[in-house]
Order: sequence, then C-alpha cells, then structure tokens
Amino acid sequence: MKRAVLGLGAGVVALSTSATGLAVGMDGETATLLIGGATTLEDLGSRLAAAPRWRNFKTVPMVLTSPDQWDSEALNAVLHYSGGPRQVWDNTVLEGPWLDLMRNAMNVQIWSFRHPNFLVVSATHGSAHLALYDDYIWEKYRFTKLTKGRQKTNTLILEPADAHTNPADFNDPDGVFSPHDNSITVLQRRGAVFLACHNAIWELTMGLHAKGDNPDHLTHPQMAAEFTNHLIPGAVLTPGIVGTLPELELAGFQYAK
Repeated sequence: MKRAVLGLGAGVVALSTSATGLAVGMDGETATLLIGGATTLEDLGSRLAAAPRWRNFKTVPMVLTSPDQWDSEALNAVLHYSGGPRQVWDNTVLEGPWLDLMRNAMNVQIWSFRHPNFLVVSATHGSAHLALYDDYIWEKYRFTKLTKGRQKTNTLILEPADAHTNPADFNDPDGVFSPHDNSITVLQRRGAVFLACHNAIWELTMGLHAKGDNPDHLTHPQMAAEFTNHLIPGAVLTPGIVGTLPELELAGFQYAK
C-alpha cells in the first residue's frame, strides 16, 4: 500500500490555529507568518497539509497517466484556490534570484496593495528543481558535482536565524521578511507553494543513470521513483511543470518569470 506523506511544509504541518487566528507550534511558540487574517490562505494550507503525497513508489513511468501517480489532490487544491491574487513563477535556475523575487512579490502584495490572501506558486524545474530534493538524495548522488562545488547541501531549505525575528516588524531590514530570509521553508510557512516536476525528475535521473552514477544499480524507472520519494516536505508533485503551467493560467494565475 502506498504511504501518504502529508504536509505543506515543516512550518505548516506543526501548526494549529488558535482562537486569535495565530498559528501556534507544538512547542507553544507563535509560528505563523501569514499576515492580516488570511483565512482563505490558511484554509488552503490546511487542505494541502491534509492532501496525500505518494512517496513509496517502486518504479515510475516516463509519462504519468493516472492522478494517483502525482499529487493530484494537492494540485487541485492549488488550482481551485479562490482567495486573493494568484501568481505563478516559472523557476528554472538554482542559483538565480527566484526565492528573493517570490518574497518581494509577497511583501508588495501583502503590505503595499493590501492583499493578505495573495498566493505565490513556484513552478519549479530545470536546475532549480535540485532545491526540492532532501539531503539524502543530495548526499547519495553527490549533487555538489552538479553545482560545481558551490553547494554541498541543499541550503535553500534551511531556516535562517532571521526566521525567528518578530514578524510584527515587517520593515525590519534584518527580519523574517527581509532578503536575509530567502528560504523555501520560510516561504512555505508564509503560504507559498512549491510545485515539483516529474519530467525534471525523469530527465535528471536519465542523465545520472547513463553516466553510471547509480550506487544501488537501479533501473532508470526505479531511480526516478527514488527521487520522487525524496522530495522535500510540502512539495506538490505535478506530472510535468511545462504542461501544468497552462492549467494554472487557465485557473487565473498570473505568469511571472
């Protein structure tokens, strides 16, 4: 039987909503970064946290044809979100400014244009997709080689110290909403959604398999399954980003690159 891994991200999974509307972590610490009573965005987070993520595949095919091969329930929740403005970023370069741009978009929409329910989605593929694998895959397949030694671990999922500053001070230049806090985990806590790409998984593993970078001597479909099983918490697997972007645009998402 398939094992469902639940959650929008570590920050959301551990949260419960208090009577004040603030999310309180399991340790009692106020942890929410959703601003302005974003009830609909909070509801989306709850739906995503409850949606199953299938993460015990033995093999996966090149072309996915059945909704149980990707995170269809979670993706449908994103497509049917009815809150404030919705923006999808086409993110393809690991070392590009994508997290900074998403953070800036959220800050402007929330505080400048007063849209606290603004939803930002990362359509992640290309080298940026490396950021959606956990440390196990990074270490086993020596991703430091793919980054030419610039990253030895997946630093984009780390939670900086700035994440623990006072969220009430949104103008703190060193605070949780500042450029010092460009983290996938923190953006997930703020309501951002990171979509993963099956095609990116298939093509990366195809290349690794062809080069013999295959410590367990897996078949290509088995290796692709292993990579799928080790996506970071909260990632929403799609059957392919470039084919999912039209669905997002048809649903009313504004495209950004």
